[in-house]
Amino acid sequence: MLRQRIPIVGEYEKILGDSLAEVASELRLVDVSDFVSFIKGGRTGNLECIVESSAEMFFRPGTLRLGTTSDVMLDWGMPPVVKLGMEFHNHDVSVYFHLLLEADKVGLGIDYMNIRDGESGSVYAEVSERLRSAIEFAKLRPRVLRGLFC
Repeated sequence: MLRQRIPIVGEYEKILGDSLAEVASELRLVDVSDFVSFIKGGRTGNLECIVESSAEMFFRPGTLRLGTTSDVMLDWGMPPVVKLGMEFHNHDVSVYFHLLLEADKVGLGIDYMNIRDGESGSVYAEVSERLRSAIEFAKLRPRVLRGLFC
C-alpha cells in the first residue's frame, strides 16, 4: 500500500472538483438552515441522506459519501459557510476531502489520498491518471432510451 503526502494537491483537487460540480449544485439546493440544524444538532444521519440523494444521480452507490467531520461557520454580518467532510472510494483510490458550500461559490480541499499499489510507489502522472480512472468508473452514465416514442 502506497502512503505518501502529495505535495501537488492542486491538480488532484481540480480533477475531483470538476467531477463533483453537479453534486455540489444539488447540495446547494438544500436550505442552509437545514445544514445548520443537522450539523449543530449532531444529526449525521440526516446529512448522510442529503449527500447520498445528491450523489445518487451521478455516482455509483457508496463511492461518494459523507465523512466524519462537518461544520458550519456562522458569523454576524457574514453569509454562512457549510463544510462537509466527504469521502470518495473506488477501485484502489480513496480520497478524504472537505467540500465548502458558500452563498456564491463552492470550494474543495483534499485532506488525504490513499492509492493502494503493489509497487514501491507511483509517479504523480500515474496518480492523476488513477484518480481520473476511478472517478470515471464511479460516475453513472445517463441511459438513452431508444425507440420508446417511435
